[in-house]
Amino acid sequence: MTILSSTCSLPTAEEVALARESGRALSAYLQTGAETQQIEILDDKGAAHPVRVPVSALRLLVDVLTRIGEGSAVSITPIHAELTTQDAADVLNVSRPFLVQLLECGEIPFHKIGTHRRVRYQDVIAYKDRIDAQRSKALDALAEQAQELQMGYE
Repeated sequence: MTILSSTCSLPTAEEVALARESGRALSAYLQTGAETQQIEILDDKGAAHPVRVPVSALRLLVDVLTRIGEGSAVSITPIHAELTTQDAADVLNVSRPFLVQLLECGEIPFHKIGTHRRVRYQDVIAYKDRIDAQRSKALDALAEQAQELQMGYE
């Protein structure tokens, strides 16, 4: 599978509208309970070519179309992909030097290929999930404390 560059451009207004329309049309076929669906692709001469697609791939396509329909650029990364430190930093929305600090202090596992660090995508996502959970817990504690102190947040 190809990893699309994070520098992909935002969709045009026409692409957004088309993604919304096609995403809605395809999502209706996810409810059937079938393991596969058949779609037709038209070639440049208008001839239809049937293609069987696993529903899991169709579900992913609907998710991609939904994001594009919201005006977002989309990239797809395989779960077992190895990322450069810059790619991993981009996923976490942090600087590369900060990510390197996280790697060196053992927060995220990595390995080296020569002098270059590589990080598994699933390890980056696991770190992100862990940090997000800690932040949510801290925010809940702050909100509870603010209510106990009657700070006007109700």
